[in-house]
Amino acid sequence: MHRYIIKRVGYLVFTIFIVSVFTFIVVNAIPGEPAEILTKHLFVGLEEAAPPEMVTELSQRYDLDKSLLEQYFNWIRGAIGGDLGYSILFNRPVTHLLKNALPPTLILAAAAAFLSVVIGLPLGIYSALRKGRLSDWIVRMITIFSISMPVFWIAVILILVFSVGLGITPVAGYGGCEYLILPALSLAIHSSASLARIMRTSLIDTMNKPFITFAKAKGLPDKRIIIHHALRNSLLPVITMIGMTFGSLLAGAVVIETIFSWPGLGNLLMKAIAARDVVLIESTIVVIITLFLLVNFVVDLLYHVIDPRITYE
Repeated sequence: MHRYIIKRVGYLVFTIFIVSVFTFIVVNAIPGEPAEILTKHLFVGLEEAAPPEMVTELSQRYDLDKSLLEQYFNWIRGAIGGDLGYSILFNRPVTHLLKNALPPTLILAAAAAFLSVVIGLPLGIYSALRKGRLSDWIVRMITIFSISMPVFWIAVILILVFSVGLGITPVAGYGGCEYLILPALSLAIHSSASLARIMRTSLIDTMNKPFITFAKAKGLPDKRIIIHHALRNSLLPVITMIGMTFGSLLAGAVVIETIFSWPGLGNLLMKAIAARDVVLIESTIVVIITLFLLVNFVVDLLYHVIDPRITYE
């Protein structure tokens, strides 16, 4: 067990390093000088040309005139010590910005994950138990339609219906529970449909196993067979899917947070990309990827809790 954890932590650190290198290369491969774009955002406006002397001064002040290799190693050296650098766009330490943006993103992702489980698992169980009937066909069609819809399209439809049309919820913003409903639901609709399909497939497969047939032959009630035997053995692929869903919710929040003006990591990342704030882009992406990897690491450890037969050696 301990060897497995050490090995997984090593893979996690190596993956984060590769992501940081790839992100840094991609961001700097985009046409346009970061110093020039930042100068336009901060001083002269996007439609005007940035004065060369201002671009030079900004480059020298924030070490943007150094080689890319030197810039990256300066960032990685600071990150190891807990210093993620300084955001030129916001004129604040990146660590401070991430501390403020992380809680709203976690709240949104957790709420969306909760709705996904609450909606998706009962739908999947109901569909599996009604296999081949009209209600099963209806649930499957709904889930296929939900998976096919882009997240941003769902968000726009929900705003038009519940905010503009009915006036039940605010259009955008951050505050009480009323501001959380539409963003969380926008993210949850797609993921709950995926969970429902995985749950249905897994439960149908489990119900056809020999130990279920033996339990029926012993005369056990159907309710007991489903709850104590079938459901527990169906949960492994579902738990995996929930972990991946939480990671995808963190990534999908980039678009949703921008649409709903939610002050999380996604919104922060979009502003950083628009201004080519390389240090802020790098740090935000690394934090999002780290959260995704940590969630999946915890999910892997939960396998043994659900099924003690699974070992890590």
